[in-house]
Amino acid sequence: MTQDDAVLTPSPDRKAASPAIAVARLTKIYKAVPAVDGISFTIRRGSITGLLGGNGAGKTTTIAMIMGLVQPTSGTVEVLGRRMPDESAAVLGRMNFESPYVDMPMRLTVRQNLTIFGQLYAVDHLKERIAELASQLDLTDFLDRANGKLSAGQKTRVALAKALINDPELLLLDEPTASLDPDTADWVRGHLERYRERRGATILLASHNMLEVERLCDRVIIMKRGRIEDDDSPAQIMARYNRTTLEEVFLDVARGRDREAVE
Repeated sequence: MTQDDAVLTPSPDRKAASPAIAVARLTKIYKAVPAVDGISFTIRRGSITGLLGGNGAGKTTTIAMIMGLVQPTSGTVEVLGRRMPDESAAVLGRMNFESPYVDMPMRLTVRQNLTIFGQLYAVDHLKERIAELASQLDLTDFLDRANGKLSAGQKTRVALAKALINDPELLLLDEPTASLDPDTADWVRGHLERYRERRGATILLASHNMLEVERLCDRVIIMKRGRIEDDDSPAQIMARYNRTTLEEVFLDVARGRDREAVE
């Protein structure tokens, strides 16, 4: 057994101490083209990690494999000590996902949507949980409005409520503040910080909002063409590229300027 195998197949008494996410040599190939190309990383519990990269970098495919929705071509994914997708039933109730680009049923009201998702997660005291989230995320005034009649910003807040309905240990977020005005987006970021602190939750955040990533994330993983281009704290990455913002680093990576070229 190799050291990597020992990390990725913990015995039951080690599962609680295992990383929130452990990815090893993960690859996904579509029609001979690698969308994800042999990446490896672990994410410690209780951290907030940013997953960055331009369109086609492999972020969405990586998240889908972490969730167990897409079968890897090769390599392994482990979530909360369980191998995905084979053991996904053991952890799906302890994790959740949010993206403003994945619509909930348009004809159902916000309350009906949250009720259905809460029942899927077998949430105890569901009516009280929905009321609590509605208060926290300012949804009360439109709980009984059809989802299709909400503004883009309102839909984003509802999507976040759906993602928090089961009080997850692991939260996967795709552009969580898209379509929100600056004040509401700042409030949502604060809510996520408080949630992480209260719950001890782990958050993996895919975002194109570099200021958001700088504020929220302990660590940043930058992907390009299916591979990991860099992986460190925001401050360390900016220092290596001799840049003062992550947006400048993002542009350097996207335009093919390596660290030596910008130093």
